[in-house]
Amino acid sequence: MPYLKQLIDGYRRFRENDWARERERWAELSEGQSPRVMVIACSDSRVDPSQIFDVRPGEIFVVRNVAALAPPYETSRGYHGVSAALEFAVTQLKVSEILVMGHGLCGGCAAALTGQFDDTAPGEGHFIADWVGMLSAARDEVRSRHPDLGDDAFLEMERQAVRVSLANLRTFPWVAEREAAGDLKLHGVHFSIAEGVLYVLDEAEGDFRPA
Repeated sequence: MPYLKQLIDGYRRFRENDWARERERWAELSEGQSPRVMVIACSDSRVDPSQIFDVRPGEIFVVRNVAALAPPYETSRGYHGVSAALEFAVTQLKVSEILVMGHGLCGGCAAALTGQFDDTAPGEGHFIADWVGMLSAARDEVRSRHPDLGDDAFLEMERQAVRVSLANLRTFPWVAEREAAGDLKLHGVHFSIAEGVLYVLDEAEGDFRPA
């Protein structure tokens, strides 16, 4: 397992350097966590929220999945991993902000837009297609505006996914209640890998602007 050795080497550097420098911080964290922000980000290896936002251990509570999606509120039996993380962050950790972070060159959003995994079997793209299926309405809108599926279509799909996640978050009763009371704020951002620029969604104007 050659790459495991590289990971262990990296751990040893962390142990000797970062952990030693932040020893007091790690001692505090051994007593518990109290992050103020939850970040919903993509599993993509190029977009690590801790690196992009330059935060210390314990500062953000992160859940990552394909296309950085928040599902709608559902109470059916099943394995609702993102919903469980959201419930824990909002009702137990009592975070005061939730940030949905989409990004450029997102494979999950591309799969939603092109439908490349539609009608595939498990192990061939079925789970991906099923998950990004929550973007189907947004996909239809993007396709109608960009029938040629050029670069603009993929960027719009990525940004629409952020909007869909924010709308889905507001279907959770404890999220909607806390936002209405002013105890919780929701934000959407899009990170451009090619530019290294973070764009922040202004929901009032409906547009993304550079941070």
